Amino acid sequence: MTDHIHSKATPQLAMRRAALAPEADAAFRRFSQVVFQEGALSSKSKQLIAVAVAHVTQCPYCIRGHTEGALREGATEQEVMEAIWVAAEMRAGGAFAHSAIALETMTQHSPKK
Repeated sequence: MTDHIHSKATPQLAMRRAALAPEADAAFRRFSQVVFQEGALSSKSKQLIAVAVAHVTQCPYCIRGHTEGALREGATEQEVMEAIWVAAEMRAGGAFAHSAIALETMTQHSPKK
């Protein structure tokens, strides 16, 4: 895939973002480091969770970065794909669950028999 809808992440863009808001940029980077370090969950598990969440939030930069992170932490391609399928099911599950709102609305607005 060579066509990109989103701008390519570059070191120049990262430096500009940091220059425009250095404290926030440093805080975000530190926060990210702490979140993804080994803890009750392994770094690999955290990266797989991030792959799934990135697909739900549809962030192309996050998808790429966390897929690379998951692979770097030892995830297999099959584990990455399973995480993506979990994300797909959760996204679809949200639409399915929220159908209750439409069903309730239709019931309230249906002609009384």
